[in-house]
Amino acid sequence: MAMSTTPARPMRADARRNRDRLVSEARASFAAHGTDASLEDIARRAGVGIGTLYRHFPNRHALMNAVFQDALTDLLDRSRVLAHAEQPCAALVEWLGAIVAHAGEYRGLAQALMSASADETSALTSCHVPLRQAGERLLSRARTSGSVRADVSIDDLLRLTNAIALATEQAPADPALAGRLLRLALHGLKADPADPRPSSPLGG
Repeated sequence: MAMSTTPARPMRADARRNRDRLVSEARASFAAHGTDASLEDIARRAGVGIGTLYRHFPNRHALMNAVFQDALTDLLDRSRVLAHAEQPCAALVEWLGAIVAHAGEYRGLAQALMSASADETSALTSCHVPLRQAGERLLSRARTSGSVRADVSIDDLLRLTNAIALATEQAPADPALAGRLLRLALHGLKADPADPRPSSPLGG
């Protein structure tokens, strides 16, 4: 039987307005209360019923995915700029720092991204996959330059950045903590006193 080639029907104007209001209210609620904010409250503030929210976003991760599309675009754009940086390893570290900063803006986002990385059915996978691809390109360039060990994987680095963002959620009074932890993790714990040169950020 031939498959239908009928294009998907465009969203009605009122449905589009409802969706946009839901995303806007979700962004504000996630920023104020974390990504576990009440979906019922988000729907109420958007002026719709919870059923309307679920018609647009079947689960919390689907709503989170819509909320974070702008931030994802910014991170991907930054990765493309950094792909031409003179120092590939420094470019990779800068990009990882940007991910930590983004994940730290919303309580619970780091944990959700960690869960999505292990669950291909999660709606957040559409955020994780392009981030992984962008990071792999930066990491590959740093490996080629000889500044990063060959056994470093982008999956491990993304887990590390999410873990750092998750850890800093517990210390909101110390805004510099995320940067310190990232530098510590990437430089390693043990310095070589016989070598006066600073170690490569990724231990290479």
